[in-house]
Amino acid sequence: MEKTEKQKRRFGLIGRNIAYSFSRGYFKEKFLKMGLDQHYYENFDLEDIAHFTKVTTKNKDLVGLNVTIPYKEAIIPYLKTLDPVAKAIGAVNTIKITPEGLLGYNTDAYGFEQALLPFLKPHHKQALILGTGGASKAVAYVLKKRQIKYRYVSRKPESGYLNYMDLDQETMTSHHLIINCTPLGTWPDTESKPGIPYSFLSAEHLLFDLIYNPEKTSFLKEGEKRGATISNGAKMLVFQADKSWEIWNS
Repeated sequence: MEKTEKQKRRFGLIGRNIAYSFSRGYFKEKFLKMGLDQHYYENFDLEDIAHFTKVTTKNKDLVGLNVTIPYKEAIIPYLKTLDPVAKAIGAVNTIKITPEGLLGYNTDAYGFEQALLPFLKPHHKQALILGTGGASKAVAYVLKKRQIKYRYVSRKPESGYLNYMDLDQETMTSHHLIINCTPLGTWPDTESKPGIPYSFLSAEHLLFDLIYNPEKTSFLKEGEKRGATISNGAKMLVFQADKSWEIWNS
């Protein structure tokens, strides 16, 4: 994208209760640095996904959209086609708007993988995924790709899932990678955290939290206290945002 481009282009984020969102600030700064003064990014805070069609019909100059909680799966019926990765995951966080229709992509998987790789060690062979929403599916896709066995943990477990009550010492000590895909601990409710038995954590564990605000969640603090390696979701967001930008401009 040339810095001298003057064509007005608009982008945005679809979600619910997204005033805190990372994306708007990130892209505003990106456009400023690139000298793209005719580029805009805004939040479309929807109480219900049924209002999505109003966004695209009323904003004809939209080029691309990101999608966040709780609509990464619910958005799919509104799209014309899905990229193979988004199709495999069953969740979309990036939409490219074309004359032929809306195209769905998933850059969460790319972002998570790039952020996770520097921390992975040979003993990270089994993982627990806390939560079962759209983001957790992208995480599972990456773990499968990396040949890391995983189990979902949910408050309302489906067949094959673990309940938080099932997390005993044996389970915790055999799963050295734990990824929080729930919103628990997000600002302003920073004291909350997933109900896992933190006392069984050790220096062998890697705790990855998709949350980025606060920088260090209660979940991560509990791991850090016990010598675990920790990472929040900030770098994942940057990687997935840059991948979205690449898609919109391809």
